[in-house]
Amino acid sequence: MNQPLQPTFFIPHGGGPCFFMPDPAGTWTTLAAFLRALPANLPARPRAIVIISGHWETNGFGLTASPQPPLIFDYYGFPPETYQLAYAAPGAPALAATAAALLTAAGLTAALDPDRGLDHGVFVPLKMAFPAADIPVVEMSVDRSLDPALHLAAGRALAPLRADGVLIIGSGMSYHNMRGYGDPRSTAPSAQFDAWLSDAVGRDPDARAALLTEWADAPAARLSHPREEHLIPLLVAAGASSLPGERVFHAEILSTLISGFRFA
Repeated sequence: MNQPLQPTFFIPHGGGPCFFMPDPAGTWTTLAAFLRALPANLPARPRAIVIISGHWETNGFGLTASPQPPLIFDYYGFPPETYQLAYAAPGAPALAATAAALLTAAGLTAALDPDRGLDHGVFVPLKMAFPAADIPVVEMSVDRSLDPALHLAAGRALAPLRADGVLIIGSGMSYHNMRGYGDPRSTAPSAQFDAWLSDAVGRDPDARAALLTEWADAPAARLSHPREEHLIPLLVAAGASSLPGERVFHAEILSTLISGFRFA
């Protein structure tokens, strides 16, 4: 059965379990609305989801291969009820094996992990976007090297999955400096980096790859990402597309500019 080509996304996943706790200031309202609306930006219901999380680092690329992955509550100091969240989406061991084979065929290192669960960079945003938890999910790690070119190559390797109804999502944050959140002095530099990133994403694939490979040279890059594990999932999503991307989410959150991107 033919499947429509799925886009790829880079989504901001927010802070910990932010969408499932009191938020009297409305800090996460706009991001919550974006995540809830994500299915409306798809050509069809995905057959499965491969989601790359900035919260899982391995040597090479890891892929969850459990038929029923548990949740990993890898956040600290939040209300007790946020450690009782459930997201019982099935795994997809066969898809994980196919993805690993594609990565290996491209000369990359990949391994299946039958025990690893879904961390909060996965289950928190997916619980917003696909609350029924009825779409199979495979989580993929970032390589510990955080090498931009390597992750662009991983995206190119995974691109054939899109034609089989698989939605590829990079989950991270376009700005991720924990010391900068909530500080008005962060607004201007975060806006500089956000403008550069949005421009780079919108270029043709070759120009985009060249810019993203050298992302650390961008204005305010290291102020925005002292360490880039939350940015790197974007490169996988970008690498899986041969068309310019577009910014589909943009908001000031905790005094910083945060964006999400879609690639057709």
